[in-house]
Amino acid sequence: MTEGNTESGLRAGFVDAMSYAASTVNIVTTDGSAGRSGVTVSAMSSVSADSPKPTLLVCVHHMSETAERIVENGVFCVNVLRDDQAVISDTFAGRLKDRFKEKFDCAEWTTQVTGAPRVVDPLVAFDCRVISRQSVGTHFVFLGEVVDLFIAGHGSPLIYANRAYGSPGRISVAKRSATGNSSAAEKPLNVGCFETFAPYLLPTLIGRLTEETGPFELNMIEGNQDRVRQSLLSGEAEIALLYGHDLPDDIETQHLTELRPYVLLAAGHPLAVKPELTPPDLIGYPAILLDVSPSVEHFEDLNRTTGNQLSVGFHSASFEMVRGLVGHGLGYAVLATRPVSGMSYDGKSLVSRPLVHGGELGRVVLAWKKDRDLSPVSKLFVRHCGELFEAEDSPV
Repeated sequence: MTEGNTESGLRAGFVDAMSYAASTVNIVTTDGSAGRSGVTVSAMSSVSADSPKPTLLVCVHHMSETAERIVENGVFCVNVLRDDQAVISDTFAGRLKDRFKEKFDCAEWTTQVTGAPRVVDPLVAFDCRVISRQSVGTHFVFLGEVVDLFIAGHGSPLIYANRAYGSPGRISVAKRSATGNSSAAEKPLNVGCFETFAPYLLPTLIGRLTEETGPFELNMIEGNQDRVRQSLLSGEAEIALLYGHDLPDDIETQHLTELRPYVLLAAGHPLAVKPELTPPDLIGYPAILLDVSPSVEHFEDLNRTTGNQLSVGFHSASFEMVRGLVGHGLGYAVLATRPVSGMSYDGKSLVSRPLVHGGELGRVVLAWKKDRDLSPVSKLFVRHCGELFEAEDSPV
């Protein structure tokens, strides 16, 4: 024991020190005679590739239901998550109980050799049989023999470090001019942006920055609200464009606009004859739900105002897929981002109608960590972003 440390002090220091050790985020699942279960773990490591079959280990808290069921079932699957799958991690860590009635509802699943559940599209998955277990402190250490693998072949892992999610990125050596002076764009611009309005904001902003600074290095993190928020908290993104809800106190925000919803319809839809719509007008027609936050929560609020009389025909997390399904007359969609084009990807005519008494989807903000000194190029990004939204023809 280090001199001057009590046992409790050493434990606290160990936990704090380990928070800086980056690790992949994994969902360990099992199924069999004891039933199905799963839990989020970061303690996963390879043991040997040169044993009769490759081996790895995972550590699961002994009080976890999943640990008990792994012991009885004798199998487990390690699902290594992609960097856009933080919602799965939060769900299996017990943080999203209000969103999903059952943890496995947060993703689609399949099985491999052992029958332990595998996320349909993880980064990689290791299907294992238990060959030994040992109780160490508060955890079971399970040694697993890998009997089958899944490898996506693309994507980046979800990383947990410094008590926040992140994603690995290349380290760039800053470039200096021949005179040794730094330019405004010497450091890369690491910017996060909510996926539905990223295509309508970032090209214009990047174009304006390029005109002022010349070419610069850019790292874009596009994803849902959870993904962009976590990129900001972890430091992967220095600055981000996203919705202003569910942001912690240590995040500085600059208000940009309030998004009001509209109803997107196929040109021949019966509701298209009305100049504007109210939530009760939507009763009896199927919705095409953009299956990302805050659109999901907003639709649930709308549904409550109608006495839960609205129905969903199809779900999609893709903005353009939603527009395509609407274009084929398969339902309406309640959206906020307004593309310039009135056509779907495959050339179907679309019309939009204001949704009166439909509330707001939320504030769009520019956000960064309060304790962070923004780089010169990020400060320029802030200025151009403010100017863009102050214009009468703001983009979203």
